[in-house]
Parts: sequence; structure tokens; C-alpha cells
Amino acid sequence: MRTRRWAAVAAATLIVAACGSDDKSADTTAAGGSETTAAAGGDTTVAAGGDCVVGVSWNNYQEERWAKWDEPALKAAIEAGGGTYISNDAKSSAETQASNLENLVTQGANVLIVLAQDGTAIKPAVTSAIEGGVPVIAYDRLIEDPAALYITFDNQLVGKMQAEAVFALVPKGNYVIIKGNKADANADFLRSGMELVIGEAVASGDITIVGEDYTDNWDPAKAQANMEQFLTAADNKVDAVLAENDGMAGGVIAALDAQGLAGKVPVSGQDGDQAALNRVALGTQTVDVWKDARALGTAAGEAALQLCKDADASKVAGASPFTTPGGNDLATILLTPIPVTQDNLDVVLDAGWIDKAALCDGVDATKVAVCA
Repeated sequence: MRTRRWAAVAAATLIVAACGSDDKSADTTAAGGSETTAAAGGDTTVAAGGDCVVGVSWNNYQEERWAKWDEPALKAAIEAGGGTYISNDAKSSAETQASNLENLVTQGANVLIVLAQDGTAIKPAVTSAIEGGVPVIAYDRLIEDPAALYITFDNQLVGKMQAEAVFALVPKGNYVIIKGNKADANADFLRSGMELVIGEAVASGDITIVGEDYTDNWDPAKAQANMEQFLTAADNKVDAVLAENDGMAGGVIAALDAQGLAGKVPVSGQDGDQAALNRVALGTQTVDVWKDARALGTAAGEAALQLCKDADASKVAGASPFTTPGGNDLATILLTPIPVTQDNLDVVLDAGWIDKAALCDGVDATKVAVCA
């Protein structure tokens, strides 16, 4: 059985790698002891555990959120159920990620959790793994395989919440929309949620979209460059910005600040990044839609343990059918996000997501209740 699994995933790796760069496959850690080693240039941890080996493929472990919130919750849930955690890092390479899945399977992974760099490019490797008897969880980002289990926050709702907070302040005017990576289905889910709020105003002419584009790898520096170009083209006449995540919101706000517009132009974000929550308190970012990654990691870890016993994703507790943009019906677990503004910053503070010193750094405590 192990040979068949290896061969299936290896075949998918060859298909994907042949289309891409010559980037080498990542080194991965081996199940067994509890230790920290370098994998694909990033640190990964092997957790001690039992018969259920859960292999996690990170698209870019260097991004703060994965190491700080998601991975600890994943590991804790897997270990609590007697499982073993192994992982590797694709370092933002779709080709590397395909070979990383092979490496995880050859190390003995019974279940794969995949945070996709490119949901389309990874499909052959995912499909082959599933056909070889290794169930797959599409973590946070969609992979269009009907046999995969998709676990994420309701990203259309995230986009809707972002737009609602900004639209309440600016129901008319010039908007810029800074979208995430085009290869990530979440970028379009978020945009569709925004459309539910601003669509009629755009159609009526109350809102004019003066700039809209995807951002490779959700890169803050690229978001800043795009925002600078949009500001130049619009002669700085931008009234609101819908940025799809906090990193990009930071880039947008840097561009606005250079023109003396930071704090004057509403900006959205998501993820609950520490810097972004501080910007909300400072008033330079309007809303940060908080997705408690601890809950997501826990849900995925517990689901992986269930898939070790029964590979049928539809039987995982809490899963329900979800029809994807590609027309596939995936068993899906959707978690609910929370929009955070200056008015309810106590939510993240009380949850231990951020401490008061970090949240209120540089904030006038007389203007923000939670910082008093």
C-alpha cells in the first residue's frame, strides 16, 4: 500500500514539475522524536505521536501567521488525539509543493493537510494522493478535488464584512480594490463578498472603482506599489480602499501615508495581524476581519485524526456540502469570522490574541476606550 501511495504522488509531482522551474524539492522532517529541523529553508517541527501520521504542506512557512497561530493549534490537536505531526515548506513555489507532498507520503503520512500555493497547480498531486489512499484536507485555501475536505473560514463573508465597514463610512466615491493572489480562490471569494455590498452603488454610479488588481503572493510590497500607481492615476482622489488582507493593507497605508492620506481614507484588512490591530486602534485601518487561526488549526487537526479512521471526507464531524466555483461538491467546514473595529477591540484583547501594550502602542488612550 505504501508503494502504491508513493508511486501515485510521484507521478503527479513529475507532471507539475515538468511545467515549472528547476527549484529543488524541499527537505522534510521524519516522524519519530520531538525535534526542530530545517525544511525547505524554514524551520519545521516533528511532534511525537502515534499511529496516525499527519503531514502538513505549508505554502510559505515564513509568513508570521502560520508559525504563530495555525501550526501550534494543529500540532496540539493532533498530539491530543495520539497522532504524529510532520511538515515541510514550499517557500511559495508550486513546483516544490508538489514534490513536498511526495516527501510527506514517503515519510509515512496517512493524511495530508495542504495549504496550497496554487490551488490549480497542486491538483494532480492531491488527486494522486487521494487515489493512493491518502486523504487530503485543503487548508484555508480551496483545492478543486471533490474527494478533498475543505476547511476554511467563510471567505465570502469576510469580504462582505470588509466592505460593510468601509461602505458605512464611504457610500459614495472613488474606490480601490487590492485583491490577493490570482491563483488563490480566496481572492475571488473575498471579492464576491465585497460585491454583495458595493455592487448596486457601482452600478448606479455612486461608487467608481478607480483601481483594481490582483497581488502576487499577497505581497505587501507589491500591494504598496499597486496602490501608488492607482493614486497617481487618480490624482490622489481615492476615497476608500478594500484591501483583502492585513499585509496588503499595511502596504496600502504606507502608500497613503506618503501622500498625507493615512487615516483619512478608510482601509480594510483581515487576519488579525498584530500590526493591523494596532493600526485599527490608531485609526489608519478601518476594519480587521479576525479569523481565529487557532480554531482553524484545531478543526483541521481533529478532522485529520478522523480521516485516519475513515477516509470519507463527508463523514467528518461538522462537514457539509459546498459547491465550488468549479462545480465540485466538497465536504466543507466553514468557520465564522469576526469584524474588528475600534468599537470592539476588546474582542481580540480578551481572547488573548494580542496584549494591550502591542494593541495600544502609540494610541491616544482618550480616544480609544480599550486603551484607557
